[in-house]
Amino acid sequence: MKKLMLGLFIAIGFSSCSLNNDDFNVNCGPDVDVTFTGFPLLCNYSVKAYPNNPQALLVRSQKEMDDNFTKHENTCPVASDPNIDFTKNNLLAIYAGVKPTSGYEIKISSIVENSCEVIVYFYEKSPQAGESILQTPTYPSDFILIPVTQKPIIFNKTSQTSDNIIIGSYASQCTGADCQKFFQLNDFSILKFLNVAKGSYSFEQYKYTSTPKKGDYTLLLKSVPAEILNLKGQTKTYGSPDAADQGGIYFQLRQAGTTTKVYIDNNDTEDQSDAIKVFKKAIQDKITSLK
Repeated sequence: MKKLMLGLFIAIGFSSCSLNNDDFNVNCGPDVDVTFTGFPLLCNYSVKAYPNNPQALLVRSQKEMDDNFTKHENTCPVASDPNIDFTKNNLLAIYAGVKPTSGYEIKISSIVENSCEVIVYFYEKSPQAGESILQTPTYPSDFILIPVTQKPIIFNKTSQTSDNIIIGSYASQCTGADCQKFFQLNDFSILKFLNVAKGSYSFEQYKYTSTPKKGDYTLLLKSVPAEILNLKGQTKTYGSPDAADQGGIYFQLRQAGTTTKVYIDNNDTEDQSDAIKVFKKAIQDKITSLK
């Protein structure tokens, strides 16, 4: 088990591998993106002791898992696989430390590695203006699975935003593995949610795979019709999605701490303006390009 203090590990002008070498000009080679999987740990485990200060934890074995977490029955609405194959993956946890209220987050956004080290980029979020918060202490955390590595891990805090868009297509009568397709677009990557259950769209309960990609969130946000932007935290349904086995389109916008949700009938209905129909087609095309 390796514990690293987040505040002490930052990107510096030379690689950490050169610290053990008299020559500070060691060439570590190019940075390569590392694919990782989001792990909804709290569905099946509780943290034995949250640290009060920022900290990271790398778990390499089931024993270390048992030392740091207590396993319990699944508490998420859908089944979540609690097992980790430690011959292939390590569990990486990051903790922001104690915060005075809700509304704080910490999130791993991307990972790269070179021949010397693994670099983990993360960001933190604070409560935003107008956001509803609880006046109780919280302990923000994030948990992912990364391929087994023996390289030093360096943490680099970035200034990325937590705003994001989730798009998806669904059909309750469809029984194939490809019926439920849901993706999150944010400032820095695209997340593909795995095994999304019909009608259960609380996405923190799902594993996801992350692909580095910039620009998609901003581009799609520009095409969101004003009537959806004006909902500002409300939920709206256009038509009767999935009422006749025709399926539907899901859109979720999280912006400035407020979450807006929209369900759109795949069939064109009278309550869908031309702008909504054009936007629906843009979402359908985006999902097709991502799957």
